[in-house]
Amino acid sequence: MGIYGALTTAVSGLSAQSYALENISGNIANSSTTAYKRTDTAFQDLVTDSSGAKTQTSGSVKAYSRPTNDLQGTVTEAGSSTSIAISGDGYLLVQDSTGAANGSTTFTGTDLYTRRGDFELDKNDNLVNGAGYYLMGNRVSASGAASSTPEVIDLSNDELYPAANTTTVTYQANLPTAPKTENYDATDPTSYLLDSSFGASISGDDAADFLANSVAGGSVTVYDQNGAAKELEVRWGKTSNADATSGAKDTWSLYYMSDSTATGTETAWTQIDADAGTAGVQGYVFEDGKLTTPSSGATTIAGLTIDGTSYGDVSLNHGAGLTQYADSAGAVSTSKLSQNGVASGEMTSLAIEDGGSLVATYSNGKTRTLYEIPVATFAADNQLKQMDGGAFAVTDGSGPASIGGGSSIVGNAIEGSNVDIADEFTKLIVTQQAYSANTRVVTTANSMMDDVLQMLR
Repeated sequence: MGIYGALTTAVSGLSAQSYALENISGNIANSSTTAYKRTDTAFQDLVTDSSGAKTQTSGSVKAYSRPTNDLQGTVTEAGSSTSIAISGDGYLLVQDSTGAANGSTTFTGTDLYTRRGDFELDKNDNLVNGAGYYLMGNRVSASGAASSTPEVIDLSNDELYPAANTTTVTYQANLPTAPKTENYDATDPTSYLLDSSFGASISGDDAADFLANSVAGGSVTVYDQNGAAKELEVRWGKTSNADATSGAKDTWSLYYMSDSTATGTETAWTQIDADAGTAGVQGYVFEDGKLTTPSSGATTIAGLTIDGTSYGDVSLNHGAGLTQYADSAGAVSTSKLSQNGVASGEMTSLAIEDGGSLVATYSNGKTRTLYEIPVATFAADNQLKQMDGGAFAVTDGSGPASIGGGSSIVGNAIEGSNVDIADEFTKLIVTQQAYSANTRVVTTANSMMDDVLQMLR
């Protein structure tokens, strides 16, 4: 190879160590960059052809980068509910923006991949990270089914929770064997029974007597299709006690207040039919404390109307939760009284939970899962093409993305850089020494050239 070969080899060494220094510099500069993956340097020897083993030379050197995409940085708690990290293998799907049109952000349509999870909601209701990449997710329908195709998350149509009318009321309670009405007399088991003159409806004139001969059953707020709220108030009146001789059974009538301002003959309270299949209005029947009518544990409030607002037919479900057992207080003990309607609400908060569910909370107390965040994995992470801002693109070497669920997503967390400053400074010392050694080779080769030139004088 000779002196010139030694010079060439030393120059390749200087170039390789300069390349290593460049990677070290970049790693140190990005030691605080969210989810940054350091770039290590590997060296490859270049050997020229030789006639045999005894004449081969050590050759020159070439440096190339070795990615560390498969090495995770430290995951720490974040101050934002929309910040996320991935525990283990995988990448979040993102897209880059091409600008804006008609007040909305436009996108490239090309999927990229990142572990940088510092996402925040922007003015156009998209989730964008600190590097300007937009998060993608699988849209969740109102029925709770997630789509199979990821899309850029857009929450512009999710700021409001729509109102929903009440269609079902769930009511579970225990009725006392002897209700303590205003007319209650412990020595007279008929004193607390609702007079037979009270029929399917209670007029305004009879409302006071009805209240004196019945017990409160509780109330729940119901909603019409526009979200307007009314209070559904119910009362129970016992109409007969169980009697083995006559065959009578414990029977109750359930009423709801249909008009709070009723006067005269106007209907103030309306009875709920426990079994619409019977003639007239059927009462609730109990045997040994258990509900027997309605046998299904459910009925329908036909044409529910409260103070002029109509709710249509509303299902009234008791299940096995409506009983009649002795109660010392003589009052109805309500264990559950709820309904499925809701008023409209505005979004008050947004969070990505562990597992990747993007959940919105609304002012009406409701929550809704809007998106499920998927995670992409690759057969060869380190073959991905590195882009600006901690993003990666697919290459032939990496193989295609395999999209799966986001079970590895950690909510309210952020992944840091995988750079170890102490390790980088150690590499820096070694690189500096290697560079200096190569300069000595150049100096020595130059001195030898001078000696050769002196032979000609």
